[in-house]
Amino acid sequence: MLALLLFFISLFASSDSFVATGSQPQVALDYNGVIRVVFGRADSIFCSSSTDTGETFSDPVLVGHISGMHLGMTRGPQIASSSRYTIITAMDKAGNIHFFELSNTDSGWTYKGLVNDVPDTAPEGLMSITADANDNFYAVWLDIRIGRHNNIFFASLSGEKPKWTKNRMIYQSPDGHVCECCKPGIAVNGSRLALMYRNWLKGSRDLYMSSSENGGQTFDASKKLGNGTWKLDGCPMDGGGITIDDAGQIHTVWQREGAVYYCRPGQPEINLGNGKICSFSSGLNNDKIFIAMQHGGEVKIADFNNRESVTIGKGVFLKSVTLPGNKILCAWEQGNQIKVRKM
Repeated sequence: MLALLLFFISLFASSDSFVATGSQPQVALDYNGVIRVVFGRADSIFCSSSTDTGETFSDPVLVGHISGMHLGMTRGPQIASSSRYTIITAMDKAGNIHFFELSNTDSGWTYKGLVNDVPDTAPEGLMSITADANDNFYAVWLDIRIGRHNNIFFASLSGEKPKWTKNRMIYQSPDGHVCECCKPGIAVNGSRLALMYRNWLKGSRDLYMSSSENGGQTFDASKKLGNGTWKLDGCPMDGGGITIDDAGQIHTVWQREGAVYYCRPGQPEINLGNGKICSFSSGLNNDKIFIAMQHGGEVKIADFNNRESVTIGKGVFLKSVTLPGNKILCAWEQGNQIKVRKM
């Protein structure tokens, strides 16, 4: 109880910082302790960084311009950091996934080309990326190159190589395509990799998962998460979040019918209350589970271990990283501003 009280006190003692005008923030923590917040503004990508564990942030640096860039409703620039590199991806409305690379000891971003090896195959603009400690990056996205229907595609990149691997389809729904407007998720820890995506199967839009034990060389069969189902003639535009802890256990969080559920593969889901657009707090050590979500125009952080949640502020699309000492750095969209708070 004392620890929980101190957690709440530290939260409300913190104040919000304004980073810049923009939308759709994403956050990454590199292995040197640098925090980077990437966001979009029209057709431009910007990145602001902190070298003092989130106490202050630099003026935003222009990463690059993408003509017709997707931005909004979980569509926007994505970011991931490995030991030596940071990658930002951004998608245009024609269906191309562009990527930029930064050496973590440098300050200049370099445009490197496309992730998708067939042009104009990802027009939905929905993807996720992640990275491991060994400079390997992994991407998952919705791709229409087969039958002009959205399927789950995957590729990887070594930080020392100039191109992503040959794109591979990991899942195709027997009913023709997966949910067309829910962002797929991806997580890695060591050689274990997991993908999560909202399916469209027999009229239901439930979350499914595929995992790999060899760094994405092979994936097991797709499996449904949770026991319930959501019959829905429409798209919730909410893909949820996935993470892998230091013990190799996979954790998922997602929305169904306006409620947020936590679920381990093969186990029943746990209702965490009303909310949507949920994700896990990322970090270098995943020994404590924090969940970011939004509800009723407010963004919240939930500590899964004690099932308590606290309101961060007004806004949408909260993303967070866990810092040493179980501090959390939150970034979210409020109006047309990017706000951050360390707690």
